[in-house]
Amino acid sequence: MAATRARAPRRTAAEQPPASAELARLCARIAEDKKAEKIVLLDLSGLAYVTDYFLIASGNNERQMGAIAAAIQEELLTRGLKPIGIEGAGQSRWVLLDYGSFVVHLFDPEWRELYDLELLWGDVPRLEWQEEKPAKPKAAPAARKTTKKE
Repeated sequence: MAATRARAPRRTAAEQPPASAELARLCARIAEDKKAEKIVLLDLSGLAYVTDYFLIASGNNERQMGAIAAAIQEELLTRGLKPIGIEGAGQSRWVLLDYGSFVVHLFDPEWRELYDLELLWGDVPRLEWQEEKPAKPKAAPAARKTTKKE
């Protein structure tokens, strides 16, 4: 009889190391820099066994999706991270980069609508991923020029 090993309980979002969420946010910003559209970051921690975060974004064509995927991989490689798995790279309408604690899904618009992961995971929290930009200081009102009538 083979011994079975009990699985460790899933960690809640509060217990997750911040690195996973921050790396997923970084990927979202990279996708934005490469002109991805409709970027959404879903928090699946405690709900899905396979991962904690889904990054979902759209590219307008295979070339753009490839460029987004390559940029994400290049940046994460500089941080010592390689994807566990890659699906659809090169010639696909859906590219998936699996980094274990987060998964990047890049879709063309038609396939994104077809698979509709946001609807499937509609009840999970969405994470903010955009860096807060400092508020622009208000410009001082222009001084009025007065002219004397002579």
